[in-house]
Amino acid sequence: MALVILAGALLISSSSVAIAPRIWRVANAHQQDPIVLPEFQSLAQRTYVYDIEGNEIGVFELENSQPINLADVPADVIQAFLSVEDNEFWTHRGVNVRSLFRATLSNFASDAPQQGASTITMQVAKNDYLAGLERDGRYKALQIVYAMRLEREMTKEEILERYLNTVYFGNNAYGIAAAAETYFGKRVADLSLIEAAFLAGLVRSPSGYDPISNPDRSRARFLQVLVRLQSDGLITEAQSDALAEGPQAFVIPERTQSLPQRQVNRTYFTEAVRDYLLNRSSILGTSYQERYNRLFRGGLRIHTTLDPYLQLHASDARDLLPDTLQGFDAALISLDTRTAAVRAMVGGRGFIPGQRELNLALAPSQTGSSIKIFVLAAAILAGAEDYDTIDGLRGCVLPNPGNVDEPTFTIDGGVEGGVFTLREHSARSINCAFARLSQIVGLHRVVDLTYRMSQSPYLYRGQPRSERRPIEPFASYATGANEMSTMDMAAGMQTIANRGEHHDPYYIDYIEDADGRRIYTHVATGTRVLPEGVADLTLNILKDTLTDGTGRAELGRFAQQRPAAGKTGTQQDNTVATFVGSTPYLTTAVLVRDPARYTPMRNIAEFQADGVPRVQGGTYPAKIWGAFMEKAHLFEPVTDWSAPPGQRRPPAVLYLPGVECLYELVPVVEEIDDPLAGPPRGGRPISTTTTIPDGTGDGNGDAPPSATTSTSTTSTTSTTSTTTTTTLPPPQLSLLPSGTTIPPEITDPRAPLPSAPAGTTVGPCQTSEEPVNE
Repeated sequence: MALVILAGALLISSSSVAIAPRIWRVANAHQQDPIVLPEFQSLAQRTYVYDIEGNEIGVFELENSQPINLADVPADVIQAFLSVEDNEFWTHRGVNVRSLFRATLSNFASDAPQQGASTITMQVAKNDYLAGLERDGRYKALQIVYAMRLEREMTKEEILERYLNTVYFGNNAYGIAAAAETYFGKRVADLSLIEAAFLAGLVRSPSGYDPISNPDRSRARFLQVLVRLQSDGLITEAQSDALAEGPQAFVIPERTQSLPQRQVNRTYFTEAVRDYLLNRSSILGTSYQERYNRLFRGGLRIHTTLDPYLQLHASDARDLLPDTLQGFDAALISLDTRTAAVRAMVGGRGFIPGQRELNLALAPSQTGSSIKIFVLAAAILAGAEDYDTIDGLRGCVLPNPGNVDEPTFTIDGGVEGGVFTLREHSARSINCAFARLSQIVGLHRVVDLTYRMSQSPYLYRGQPRSERRPIEPFASYATGANEMSTMDMAAGMQTIANRGEHHDPYYIDYIEDADGRRIYTHVATGTRVLPEGVADLTLNILKDTLTDGTGRAELGRFAQQRPAAGKTGTQQDNTVATFVGSTPYLTTAVLVRDPARYTPMRNIAEFQADGVPRVQGGTYPAKIWGAFMEKAHLFEPVTDWSAPPGQRRPPAVLYLPGVECLYELVPVVEEIDDPLAGPPRGGRPISTTTTIPDGTGDGNGDAPPSATTSTSTTSTTSTTSTTTTTTLPPPQLSLLPSGTTIPPEITDPRAPLPSAPAGTTVGPCQTSEEPVNE
């Protein structure tokens, strides 16, 4: 026994020695300062989007949370929640020991929990401080401790307000205001006692008692709520029975709702605003996470540039395109000509989440000939005049820079051209003329100007290729090979229509935070891209599209009513059709195509029934443009742009060095031995009284005369006279220095064009072995 006692004493002593230091460290591990609970995080609030008239057009939120002050909650609503959730809230100190004990016994005796043990204060502690922790014994202990601390640090009213604003009701509704809207389509102030009690009944298990997905369980829970209301004297037994069943029975919500004045849907425009704020600007912060939190939880008030009147007419105009089996669609975007504010946007036949989300107004697409507005502006900026001539004969073969596999680019389609003025080629949209002109100007210069005229958050120099393919200096640039969005085309045309001053298109006028403080205001800062005179002349040429050119059938009447300028576009095989045009008030671009692929719009039954066998820029795009612009200008005064500057120099011939060369016609004089011989082969007689000019021909392919002499006799009844004639032998052409094309490294927009005085003979460049074909 003594040995056992001694051994035990030694064991206890050794154990004490071993654990004593640890006990000491544990005992002294706490701090003497009392623990203070951290402040509540800011409540998530939904962000609202408004048009220029102040109409609500969109909502951004992750969780539907609409904070409300306790003073704005009716007393009946508060009483209903306290009756169902915590009827001793005003008297306990954070933890209701009696209710906790009663709930524990009840739940222990049942297979499933029957009563909640948490007070409202404990639920606030759980929501704000314990989210994400494992639900174990420690969790419940912490919940009790935090609830008691909350009661010491905050008033009952502050705790109750926090509870009503953060408790979850299911269906993404956080807080009483969101729940009132989601389940009853009401504001909190309009809730009845019974409706508030129903909502309070959801709190214990929002998914389990969800009236939309679990209506039977939801009704069973509501019957329990009625019992609580009756036991607390808020309703009578008769009222309880009537609400439970019969003709006056309470109707369980069957679907989620919204306030009548807030029945807004996602649209192409609001989705574009969301994308812009998150991905294309730093207005809401420098990091994506910061922008995301402010947009979806910050309670912002975003005031946009959208004009509801113009948006309505844009949607109506888009509907002029018949629905087709193939799914062809139309897009329209309209900018304020002076500021580039986006006034209307239609991305298709209607935004449907998960089905029709592609915004055709922002999707890059081949353009057809509407891209020629950039070539035209670049040429005039470089010194071209509308009366200068250029060869637009169809079947042109041009260099294909940068493509070693296909060194030449041939155009066989489109409208037949010829040697006409730049103004005439523009009105008729001659492909060969503009493809040639783009290389005369210099493809790199054209591309550079395109970027500067169309710059926006969607298109800019140095844009990552992963985001968007760059505009390339293709030989096929002038026929629409590069992809430009409807927004890009409108932005470029806005630069011309605003007399050369470019503004980046924008959606947002100003933004206010949840407290009404303005945190952003758009400041219009234009960039001079074209001199006013260049823009004025470009506009004056583009007016002819509507009055005499490819758009006159649909837009001739509109152009008679008010000044307008624009350009049609039709891609090869009619896969894309466009129109872009302006007035001094609005700049609008329209696109028609298959959203999924490049599908030819020929012999489409629905279009044929509408009298359109082939969709071109002058058909549906021009029709939609005209219908919208006519309505948009009903109350706008008729205004015009400034007249273009007068003739600055004599007319010139624009030519492409290396493909076209300059020649001088050299007279050849031959003596004829036989005075009775006829004119040499290829010559033609003219009168000797003809003045023989010295120099070049008249510019129409006629060679200057040179002389040999023969005689002929003419008899009449009264006299006989002898007339001396001269003849034209086949001319000889002498090659003149023709210069070179604009080097790719030259992007100075004012570098002079290859040109020659009008009347200069211009022809294909020939090798020494090849004859010159005049």
